[in-house]
Amino acid sequence: MGFLGAMGLLLAFVASVASVLLLAVGQVLAARSRGADLAQSLVWAGRIVVAVCFAALTVCCGVLMFCFLTGDYTLQYVLDQHSRSTGLMGVLFNIAGLWAGREGSLLFWSWLISLFSLIVSLRRLDQLAKLDTCAVLVMESVLAAFLGVLLFSDANAPFSATESRYYGPDGTLTTAATVMGMNTLLEHWAMAIHPPLLFVGYAGLTVPFAYAVSALVCNDYSKDWIDRSNRITLASWLFLTVGIGLGSVWAYVVLGWGGYWGWDPVENASLLPWLMGVALIHSMTMCRKRGIFKGWALLCACLTYGFVIVGTFISRSGLVQSVHAFEGDPVSLALFGALIAISFGVGIAGVVLRRKSIGASEASSAPEACAPMGEGEAEPARAESLLTREDFYFFNNVFMVAATVLLTYLTVSSALPSFLPLGGQSLPAGAYNMLARPLGILYLLLVAVCPLLSWGGSDLRKGLGRLKVAGGVCAVTFVLLMAYFVLVLSPSYDASLAAGGSIAADLVEQGPAWYYKGLTVMGLAVASLLLGNSLLMLKKGLRARRASLLGGGVAHVAMAVILAGLIGSSMYVTEQSGYLAYDSKTDTASQTFTIKDYELTFTGSSVTPQDNGNVVYQVNFDVTKDGAPLGQASPSVTLVTSTQQQQQNAAVISLPTEDLFVVYKGVSSSNGGLSLDVRVNPLIGLVWLGLVLLTLGALVAAFGRRSVSRAKKPLDVAKEQDHE
Repeated sequence: MGFLGAMGLLLAFVASVASVLLLAVGQVLAARSRGADLAQSLVWAGRIVVAVCFAALTVCCGVLMFCFLTGDYTLQYVLDQHSRSTGLMGVLFNIAGLWAGREGSLLFWSWLISLFSLIVSLRRLDQLAKLDTCAVLVMESVLAAFLGVLLFSDANAPFSATESRYYGPDGTLTTAATVMGMNTLLEHWAMAIHPPLLFVGYAGLTVPFAYAVSALVCNDYSKDWIDRSNRITLASWLFLTVGIGLGSVWAYVVLGWGGYWGWDPVENASLLPWLMGVALIHSMTMCRKRGIFKGWALLCACLTYGFVIVGTFISRSGLVQSVHAFEGDPVSLALFGALIAISFGVGIAGVVLRRKSIGASEASSAPEACAPMGEGEAEPARAESLLTREDFYFFNNVFMVAATVLLTYLTVSSALPSFLPLGGQSLPAGAYNMLARPLGILYLLLVAVCPLLSWGGSDLRKGLGRLKVAGGVCAVTFVLLMAYFVLVLSPSYDASLAAGGSIAADLVEQGPAWYYKGLTVMGLAVASLLLGNSLLMLKKGLRARRASLLGGGVAHVAMAVILAGLIGSSMYVTEQSGYLAYDSKTDTASQTFTIKDYELTFTGSSVTPQDNGNVVYQVNFDVTKDGAPLGQASPSVTLVTSTQQQQQNAAVISLPTEDLFVVYKGVSSSNGGLSLDVRVNPLIGLVWLGLVLLTLGALVAAFGRRSVSRAKKPLDVAKEQDHE
């Protein structure tokens, strides 16, 4: 099986290189007007060879999948990443073994790039447009680089035979081999799905990058390149969103620390292209709808893909230390370093060198007004403002680029020379929070204010009229959030400070109470304003039946919901750790565990061996809130007998406004008590709800209907565009 996989990988590499050569020669001949028929034949052949590459990589992935599902450990990668779980979940985890390790994930990513390249190459195959052909050439060049690493780097070879030291004289696996396998912390449904969704997003973002480079090469700054890549861009950002969300779910329920985002370097790496994707989507929308921001759209497409590679560089180069990172190797370091330089360099240099052509194209296609005027009609008076909606879209781009660069710098600061600011320092989560909270609120304030402005110049009365419509929703939402803040959040903060300890120290580190609470009030006000304006945008999208308006409205509602959820669940968590006196002979506890208005009463424990040899130690509690029964919480610890690794399985009781999060850490060796860590996480349900809404908004925008009805008059269309 290993030989078949290796031959498939070699064939895929040869096919990708052949495709690049055929497309390049065909394009050169066509540009020189020599041998038109030959040029067309070469281009056509180059596109068809893409299918050969995809088929070969499909075989490679199929070989690994077959070995995982049949327990064939003749491949070292399969032995290292297989799951010992049984049943349907064991099947799922063994399928996930394909992308669980460095070698397999790189192969899977390459397969996805080849899939997107095949989609692009087969579209308009009868036309062989230069813009499409150049885009395929770029994608195949990227793919060839990936495949070269898989072929010529021993550390990244997925089809290497299992080392002989793992076999006994009789050909069976040794005891040392039995402890090999997937990290049990990864054996969770969310973690099985989280990585491939991210890889789909990463691979999909190759498409707008390829088309942006193609537009620069072809000197074509019409919206054609955006029309060809817009849906894939939105879908890729959607997959990134869902992937990051599922990663947060996994961190929340598996790692046992009560949070869902810890600013780990690999977590940050996945966020980088997501942030740049926001700027790219807004730039592409402006370019497609209004003929502006053409240079920004081209630049953002290149930067977004560049930060995909930066994130990969962080997680695979060994540059920074993380529990999620792969072990680094020199070949990966060189490959991803070169791709970063190329993607950034092509984008920046291309836009700079083509700035006059881009500017001329933008000037000729940008609308002069939001609505056409009839013959002899005088232009209405307009109260010009220093800020227009175009300005705010520009600020959006600048803000996202700056935020992405800043996050990248902070993430890799530990690997930087000491003479640079923060060089050699690994920043704690609190340092990220101190920056992210005010900057995030400021950004969403820009998003909330933008709908109040008009294109080209803001009529103050018109903007106030829009605010008046949404004002009722804003006011009601703000009153409700402030009531919750005064009655629940603020007292929790005061109680945590009064209790002292490390939790109080962390709160003090974030600033004085007046600043901390003031930032909260500001954030809740922004969430209220954003919700009101987003609902207004959503209403207009439903009325106009435009996917861009409807999807954008849902996405902005989601951001308002997420903001409120982040404030509660990350800034006002109540945590209490301690021991519960326990009698192992009678399996009883004479005390109860109390946190805020919750009371946990021990009812018993159990020890359950599993089919794969692991052992689950579970404790059970009856939970009441203000004396009223809520149900039972049953946290547990799983002991992986082969590695003696412990996995904490939290018990979560979800209420409309908060979660009770219970972690069992085992029996103390010093006092024999049950070690517990219990948290109350306010408004965390809003985070999950917001992620669902954000996914829904991206789905509508990516796959919904774009155009308005042809029966509408130009004035009606212009009015709808004014609302976007």
